[in-house]
Amino acid sequence: MKMKKLIGLLSLCFVFSLAAFAQHRGEVGGGASHIPSHGPAPAREGHAAPAREGHAAPARDGHAAPVQENRHFNDRAGHPDAPHVHSNGKWVGHDTGRGDPHYHLDHPWEHGRFTGGIGRGHVWHLAGGGPSRFWFGGFYFGVAPYDFGFCDGWLWDSDDIVIYDDPDHDGWYLAYNVRLGTYVHVQYLGA
Repeated sequence: MKMKKLIGLLSLCFVFSLAAFAQHRGEVGGGASHIPSHGPAPAREGHAAPAREGHAAPARDGHAAPVQENRHFNDRAGHPDAPHVHSNGKWVGHDTGRGDPHYHLDHPWEHGRFTGGIGRGHVWHLAGGGPSRFWFGGFYFGVAPYDFGFCDGWLWDSDDIVIYDDPDHDGWYLAYNVRLGTYVHVQYLGA
């Protein structure tokens, strides 16, 4: 009798663990988003960066470009109004190039470079914190202040993210939220 109860209990645990695993796998691989196979291509040279009120970004001819206060990223119905990645690999919102003052750092990589895995094969599970300082796997990062509004819905203690190199902004990486399909610029703060 005790053996039947033990087998029944183990079977029940096995069924629940399979259900939990399937739910997590669906979220990562087939939910609202997919994992891009690579990071964005470098932005076209000379593309004017959007700027906040009172700041003008340099244009191709060296003169100030028009100020663009509010950028919008919901390029199609149902898409988020935050930088995101389409299923075809297009990185929406990564188009400002090297001259964008929002991502200028006086000391790029001042805390060193991220030595964990980068790209699609390395999914990291957020373990705590918030936009200013968050962590996973013993590594610490901070979101660019200009991008704080783009990570409002992130779950800092449970979302899965993938880190990509930023080809345009020295000292920054791109953290892609697998659940939401959105991304933000992040700076490595050390291990």
